[in-house]
Amino acid sequence: MGIVASSSWAGAAASAIVQPMPLHLIKLAVGAESLADLREWMAERMAEAKRRRGPLRHAHITRMAPKRAEQILDGGSLYWVVKGLISARQEIVGLEPFVDADGIGRCKIWLGETVVAVAPRPMRAFQGWRYYEAKSAPPDIDEAQPGFAAMPERMRRELASLGLL
Repeated sequence: MGIVASSSWAGAAASAIVQPMPLHLIKLAVGAESLADLREWMAERMAEAKRRRGPLRHAHITRMAPKRAEQILDGGSLYWVVKGLISARQEIVGLEPFVDADGIGRCKIWLGETVVAVAPRPMRAFQGWRYYEAKSAPPDIDEAQPGFAAMPERMRRELASLGLL
């Protein structure tokens, strides 16, 4: 006689839907001194796109194209590291591999217009970009704690550097 699963367990397992988590990228915001600086930089690019009557998105160009593009385009974001802290994210709206004028393969990471502040988290420097699992990503600042968004960025950075956030 074999093992028979109870009908309630079998029904629950059959009806369970496993929702895949998006895959993100993480990258250093080289040259940005603060979240405000990064936002200003992106705002300038959005203003330029608006002047050209183009789509409100920015292409960040990298050397390597992500191989896991399908997972990234399923709700992924680019998380920005500013001065040693993961500070913000932008939705990834497209990936466009291309070959530049020198014959070098590159990739445009198309980013949405909005720079979303996230709960700061320390991150050591690295080169290029890295895949960033959703389970490791910090929450958006509005989701982290009530009133957190109203706190000055400098104070958030200081508290995070002390391990208090």
